[in-house]
Amino acid sequence: MKKRIFLIVSFLVVLVLIFIKINSVMAARNTETQTYRILKTEKNYEIRFYPPAILATVISSAKSYKELATPGFRKLANYIFGGNKSNKSISMTTPVHMDINDTMSSMSFVMPSSYTKANLPEPNDPNVVISTTTEAYVAAISFGGYASDREIKKYTAKLKNALISNGIEFYGDFRFLGYNAPFQFWNRRNEIIVSIHWTTNN
Repeated sequence: MKKRIFLIVSFLVVLVLIFIKINSVMAARNTETQTYRILKTEKNYEIRFYPPAILATVISSAKSYKELATPGFRKLANYIFGGNKSNKSISMTTPVHMDINDTMSSMSFVMPSSYTKANLPEPNDPNVVISTTTEAYVAAISFGGYASDREIKKYTAKLKNALISNGIEFYGDFRFLGYNAPFQFWNRRNEIIVSIHWTTNN
């Protein structure tokens, strides 16, 4: 019993230390944010263009933000804080991507733009997968405060209804983007995005 309590406490301490480190890195002024270009600004949302980016991703059977957030962060944080074949620390960037659904969910860290797939350290954990996204047009809606399953569902519905009202065709899953570490209490930024069909004639 005592051993079990010790292991639980040790795990929580490690988790807190990871979150503190993430907070300090993400709060730094030079934290890199994934590049995108705003094409159009509407009342409740933006249309953006995202060029390709390299992601480190973990797949999960979680079906909610609450279930995915902590274990996903832990695995990906371990990778960028030295849990790779080169024992190298990789700078934290924003945002953290989360694709949450009832079949298969995922969490991704965007790799710094200075890396390519060729020079990015290989993860020690085989569950961390490195991939390159294709360029994409998306619609994005922002909200503040701490994210929760309730808020994610609320703003997903709000974005979906706005796109339908404006005749913009979307496809794929609605995804969550988080920009702040857990211990940043003010000026928090969250977003819901979804891929859209968009041309220069829109």
